[in-house]
Amino acid sequence: MEVTLGENDRLENVLKKFRRQITKAGLFQDMKRKRFYESPGAQRRRKDKAAERRKLKSLRRRPER
Repeated sequence: MEVTLGENDRLENVLKKFRRQITKAGLFQDMKRKRFYESPGAQRRRKDKAAERRKLKSLRRRPER
């Protein structure tokens, strides 16, 4: 990630812009997830659980017929 810094840019605004780019790219969640070791079985269970949540969410959004 790269943020260009102008002469009149304030540090707070540049940091906010950088954080927004990292969040949008999904790097922040990836860093959190990779902070601790997760066994392959735990990864599979987490992914299966997330897939089930996505499936239920899409079923809820579908109009009833």
